[in-house]
Amino acid sequence: MPYQNNKIMSNRTKINVAEPAAYKAMLALEHYVESTGLTTRHKDLIKIRASQLNGCTYCIDIHTRDARKAGETEQRIYGLTSWRETSFFDEQERAILALTEEVTLISNKVSDETYNRAAALFDHTYLAQVIMAIITINAWNRIGVTTKLEPVLL
Repeated sequence: MPYQNNKIMSNRTKINVAEPAAYKAMLALEHYVESTGLTTRHKDLIKIRASQLNGCTYCIDIHTRDARKAGETEQRIYGLTSWRETSFFDEQERAILALTEEVTLISNKVSDETYNRAAALFDHTYLAQVIMAIITINAWNRIGVTTKLEPVLL
């Protein structure tokens, strides 16, 4: 098994190497999300919260660093795990976080209450873009967790 930084690294399949066409399709979906009208803050919250729920350390590392670079505060990043108990997030962010959690934990269903709250705050296009951003990060998380992607210690 290969080693890096005195740590045993996973020898699981690297999707980008084993199936480049599939990886290219995922990148196209990511490029779509990045080209939407979603605010950077909304995209960052979706990516971090879904990654936390899915236990994807690789994605948590990347997206918290990206969020910090975009101006997100440490306090809000740390507060994401208990966002319902804080006043750090506005009404739109709270609706996005609730929808992110329910879509990520889809086996528990997406409630009408959560969906309707988001639909009342966003037009159909923005809501569709939020949903696609949630779906995209969940797909990336599943790749990261399944193949045991690990962040590099800086």
